Amino acid sequence: MGTTVKLAWRNMWRNWRRTVIALVAIVLGLILLLVLSAVISGSDQAIFGNAVKVYGGAVQVHAPGYRDKMSRLPLLPLENPAEVVAAALAQPTVIAAAQRIHTGGILVKGGESFPVSITAVQPSVEAPVSLQAANVVAGRYLLDGEGDALLIGKGLADKLGVGVGDRVTLLGHSAHETMRQRTVTVVGLYGLGASDLETSAVFITLEQAQTLFNLRGQATEVAISISDIGHEASVLPALQAALPGYEVDSWKTLKPEITEAMATKQLFVNVLGVVVVLIASIGILNLQLMAAFERTREMGVLAALGMPGRQVMLLFLAEGTLIGGVGAVVGCLAGGAIVWWIRQGGGLDFSFAAGMGEATALMGDHLMPSLAVADLLVRGALVVGIAALASFYPAWQASRKEPAAALHHV
Repeated sequence: MGTTVKLAWRNMWRNWRRTVIALVAIVLGLILLLVLSAVISGSDQAIFGNAVKVYGGAVQVHAPGYRDKMSRLPLLPLENPAEVVAAALAQPTVIAAAQRIHTGGILVKGGESFPVSITAVQPSVEAPVSLQAANVVAGRYLLDGEGDALLIGKGLADKLGVGVGDRVTLLGHSAHETMRQRTVTVVGLYGLGASDLETSAVFITLEQAQTLFNLRGQATEVAISISDIGHEASVLPALQAALPGYEVDSWKTLKPEITEAMATKQLFVNVLGVVVVLIASIGILNLQLMAAFERTREMGVLAALGMPGRQVMLLFLAEGTLIGGVGAVVGCLAGGAIVWWIRQGGGLDFSFAAGMGEATALMGDHLMPSLAVADLLVRGALVVGIAALASFYPAWQASRKEPAAALHHV
């Protein structure tokens, strides 16, 4: 086997120009694939990480029965929310755990009214992890204990024609299904760059909601933020064991549409990766076919000297695989270096895409590409595998040459 590899390596560089052309095709294709994969992975982390913040934490804890009624945003009080918070904060990857009341309601100003989701928060706990708190464009964020304050999206404020300091009426159902209403003051506007996100949710303080919805000292959920979105599996089992009387779910369960979107994007990347590498493999196929044709007499000599067809085939397979291996190593190093250089420069500026939709709004002004070592290994192995497959037919053709006919080939 060692002799075959040495011969394959030597043959590979006998016509070095043709080999270099094939390597350039592989390296450029792999660089494109790795950079594109890093950009999409970075956008996933930004978009879905921020989406999790918008929709209420990586993990949420509710009272029994919430899953069956969650589309109606029921007011099911937790038996002991302080116990839930303590259990969550005991986990090493949890960075925040906030009590909330979350339900549906209507916001009214003059003759205009809009259905909204009402989220009552603990401002001091939520501010460090809240996307809305980080994007207040007018006024200020909520303060603990406020009983007459409302934070709304800029898009909703524009539709209602209100601004900071204006009074609006907030309506919602209490825990006993009776309609409750309260006039509140708009203290702040948040802007996320997408109308859908800015018109769907309003925020009040937990204390205010407890009074409005007749839930004195209670909460209907605990929103838990973790240090690394996507690693909820490391927290869920421990919380489910510590809180047997509650429903503990990740955003993957509560917001399955986000999971589906992530899976679709990953499928797109994988399909595109295979297409790019297949295009590069055409160069290897052409190289090996030409080599098999030009070296017909040489193969006749090898066969006449006693080299079996199986070994001739193995020699050509080894050449193609070596070309793929060299291309994979160079391509992975170059692709990784480009991604590292982009990250050192602060990422890619996507400010031009502001206002183009919910996805770009969640992504932010700058995108930081992300490339894991596993991605390098998988893409590199894919290149080597396809290079070997591209070499199979030429190798098979070479192994079928009859010695006498090959020696007389012109």
